Amino acid sequence: MSDRASGGLAPFGNFAASWIEEHELSERTRELYATLLRLHVHPFLGRKELAAIGPETIRKWRKELAEEGRSADAVAKAYRLVRAVMATAVDDGRIKRNPCRIKGADTAARAERPVASVKQVYALAEAIGPRFRAFILAAAFTGLRWGELIALRRIDVDLDDATISVHRSIAELSGGRLVVKPPKSAAGTRAVPIPAVLVEELRTHLSEHVKEGQTALVFTGPRGGTPKRGSWRSTVKWTAKVEAAGLPAGFHFHDLRHTGNHLASKSGASTKELMHRMGHGTMRAALIYQHATDARAREIASALNEVVERENRRDDDDGAAGVLVPTP
Repeated sequence: MSDRASGGLAPFGNFAASWIEEHELSERTRELYATLLRLHVHPFLGRKELAAIGPETIRKWRKELAEEGRSADAVAKAYRLVRAVMATAVDDGRIKRNPCRIKGADTAARAERPVASVKQVYALAEAIGPRFRAFILAAAFTGLRWGELIALRRIDVDLDDATISVHRSIAELSGGRLVVKPPKSAAGTRAVPIPAVLVEELRTHLSEHVKEGQTALVFTGPRGGTPKRGSWRSTVKWTAKVEAAGLPAGFHFHDLRHTGNHLASKSGASTKELMHRMGHGTMRAALIYQHATDARAREIASALNEVVERENRRDDDDGAAGVLVPTP
């Protein structure tokens, strides 16, 4: 670390800033961490010496963040950053033990996001218009992220094999700068099989809206530029089109990925298959969608229960009437 102070006497803010600068991070992650440090961490912990920050200090810091109205998601992200910085301080021998030991503090409860029906997905695609029709359908029926979709090239779309290969993603930094980067994790590099209905949609899209050449981007604006979230939403009049499709207010583009993962789960995909399709290296996210399959299993069990009860009542009625019930 570049800090001149030795051991645990180094101010946390200086140590954390060096940690962000020196660690191997994507540009977007580095930008996020710098923002978290500036807004949520440095004003509270920045001037404190590393060795002076104990569990009680961390608890008070989190409480102050909540009392100041910081979102639960921001607090959880800030906590994860501080914990990671402190873990390095332990590894460097600056402190003996990581003070971030609050169970569950690294996660924030998320509100259940809406899921579109297949009819609503098609209605939205129709409302958005021809240029981005396949964009909407691909988001819903592949579960790819926004950044993965806008990074797709002709060479990544194999209509004969009915697969889309994900090798890269495009991230939008503050100020609107776009950078090409690898997927979020090693698991993000994957080949995603696509349904036949999407194959035909993509065939039409490639023919009518995509330039020639294997490196041509698949989804672009009318002038050939890469879509940026904010301007794209404004251009396609997203809010009005969401309403026209019968979707709830506040439906986000990312909810199309959410929809696609639910559809894959309902189709019977296993947790491992969902992990591959989503590009996740851990089971945690996939299990969220596996619950949809579990819910369907409960529905089936409930329906089976009704059948059994109905048949039992029928047998009782037949017995009371003196009707012999054949033995299976």
